[in-house]
Amino acid sequence: MESKVVVIVGPTCSGKTQLAIKLAELLGSEIISADSRQVFKYLTIGTAKPELSQQQRVKHHFIDILFPNENFNASSFEVQSIEIFKGLQKENKIPIVAGGSGLYIKAMIDGIIDVEVADPSIREKLMLDRDEFGNEFLFNKLQKVDPESAANMLPQNWKRVIRALEVFEQTGKKISQIHSEQERNLNISFVQYGLMWDRDLLYRNIEKRVDKMIFEGLVEETQEVLNKGYSTDLNSLNTVGYKEIISYLNGEIDLERAIELIKRNTRRYAKRQMTWFRKDDRIKWLEIKNESDIHKSVELIYNKIN
Repeated sequence: MESKVVVIVGPTCSGKTQLAIKLAELLGSEIISADSRQVFKYLTIGTAKPELSQQQRVKHHFIDILFPNENFNASSFEVQSIEIFKGLQKENKIPIVAGGSGLYIKAMIDGIIDVEVADPSIREKLMLDRDEFGNEFLFNKLQKVDPESAANMLPQNWKRVIRALEVFEQTGKKISQIHSEQERNLNISFVQYGLMWDRDLLYRNIEKRVDKMIFEGLVEETQEVLNKGYSTDLNSLNTVGYKEIISYLNGEIDLERAIELIKRNTRRYAKRQMTWFRKDDRIKWLEIKNESDIHKSVELIYNKIN
């Protein structure tokens, strides 16, 4: 019999955390955070981590587990989240996954190819080809050797194109072939629910959240991280909220402009999230207009999985 894992997805500021906590309390379970930035210590306000009181009510995984200069990726999330699922299932708990990092969620559900390329010269050569001939050249090359993978990419997704090419040149196999060979037998049924907001209401939520972040000390938090000696070039700090405040602290823009940019870039990020999630027809969408709808959705999901 398959074990269930409930996955709550949606754009930023859609109420995923609130819904997940209420559902986890009803089920007596724990939450797996599928957020690529909440894993980092010190980045609290800007990543909208659950409050400490919320974390005390329900145990959360993948929050504050790494320093900002440490590496974490979708492959790491896949492996570690599966191990957590197995542990919770032994306790007869239904894991609740909540987050907006689409690649992390896809890796968890469908698996991700993690082929180590031992020869760095392969990537170096592909990067030089890109610099000299452009994205289309690499994409055409991929179409010839791995048309199945190319069909799921665009030329401008050059990092994915290069990854597929270097895997092929290293192993002689197509990424799609390796994926089928690595297919997992998890005996897990992933049940996905998405939170769908009217765009204007969602954007209003974003405006309020950004104002709240500034009020709660996003500027001071960012300065403290930099004071600890962390480089502004870190991937963890290349995050909406922090990168704009860093520009302000560097004297490149004023605070008012930084706030405007955070709001604008968060709206754009929310749009990209929805574009990603809408491609997955396994997600059951729940229309949300207010907090009352969050409560109704908790009851709906609880009744469906019990």
